[in-house]
Amino acid sequence: MNPVNPVNKAQRYAATVLLAGLGLLLGAPAASAAPAALTAPASVAPASAAPKSPIALEVAGDGGRNVNVLFTWKKDGRPVTDIVAATLLAKAADGRTFGPIPLKSAPEGQNLYNASEPLPAGEWKVTVTATKPAEARKSATVKAQDVKLPAASAPVSNAALAERAAQENSSDDLPLQIGVIAAAALAAIGIMVVLVRRRNVSG
Repeated sequence: MNPVNPVNKAQRYAATVLLAGLGLLLGAPAASAAPAALTAPASVAPASAAPKSPIALEVAGDGGRNVNVLFTWKKDGRPVTDIVAATLLAKAADGRTFGPIPLKSAPEGQNLYNASEPLPAGEWKVTVTATKPAEARKSATVKAQDVKLPAASAPVSNAALAERAAQENSSDDLPLQIGVIAAAALAAIGIMVVLVRRRNVSG
């Protein structure tokens, strides 16, 4: 049996250690990349969409300096009779802002609401945000302006009142006057007929 050469044994041992080190170096990046790949989808998972509101808002100007907001249920169009909590925020093209101010229930309808304060004059983009009975939001452009009232008529003087009363009285007495005149005319004709007959008889 041939004796083992110590030099060859040492070379083999060194080669084995070197190969093992290379294997560890090459395998470490792959091992570290695997957990990262497994955890990546969790960090980029898409967010779920926000649920749609069950109530609908209709926003419009009232012709003056306020805003009408009508609340209905989307499912069947019924009026929202629950207590509504909502605010109004208005923005103008020139940079002015108004609000947010709360809405208040209007006496004209159970699901009709108005802004608690009138808008300043001008054109506004108003946004109504409701929190009760459900969250909802609606925007609209409205024009706030002062309502022009009809001019007041001038007071009637006492002389004009007396003249109008005299005209009404004269118009009311006209049939009576015509009747009196007609009766007098008939009486005169009757008298003339009697006189003519007497004259004929005497002649």
